[in-house]
Amino acid sequence: MADLDLENVLQIDIVSDVVCPWCIVGFKQLEAAIAQTGVSAAVKWHPFELNPDMPDEGENLREHIMRKYGTSREQSQEARERLTEIGSGLGFDFRFTDDMRMVNTFKAHQLIHWAASEGKEHALKMALFEAYFQARKNLNENEVLAGVAAAVDLDRAEALKVLEDGRYADQVRQEETFWTQNGIHGVPAVIFERRHLVSGAQGVDNYTAIIRQLTNGEAA
Repeated sequence: MADLDLENVLQIDIVSDVVCPWCIVGFKQLEAAIAQTGVSAAVKWHPFELNPDMPDEGENLREHIMRKYGTSREQSQEARERLTEIGSGLGFDFRFTDDMRMVNTFKAHQLIHWAASEGKEHALKMALFEAYFQARKNLNENEVLAGVAAAVDLDRAEALKVLEDGRYADQVRQEETFWTQNGIHGVPAVIFERRHLVSGAQGVDNYTAIIRQLTNGEAA
């Protein structure tokens, strides 16, 4: 979905992280709702870090979730199975393994920021979701990130430079701060027409109803 600024185009801003499973679920639900309603929509992605203090080496994903949310191993497994089933119904294949790791995503957000200037923001965002949840790649490694960028026809060498010199670090931090200061503390957060905030993965039917309300001129 290209970033557009035209009349009769529904503007959708999404605050999310590329290691957030409900973010890709929510987007896939939204994507299906957009297709069902037949509206023209422009999606703009915004950065959010689930774990801004995560060290470079990361942490085992299951252990991280259990520690952060106080869940048991059984609950963790049930959540994975549920996500896998939901994802399958939306055309996204989650491939969880016991050795998956939660990683810091600040570099990934910097790369997405750069990709926007190259007209590849959405393509890179989708590729990063796949790289993490399907190929189980470490999205905190420069070479890995540059490889994902190259896979969506971005210049690999330039991607490496962006990551190494951190030229967009300040802008990404400022944008993250903007959203948290405006009450976004969980993702996905979907903002329709820069006015109507919807939190969490709401499901195809709910997104469809919201889009129809907005495109019919009703208040969400």
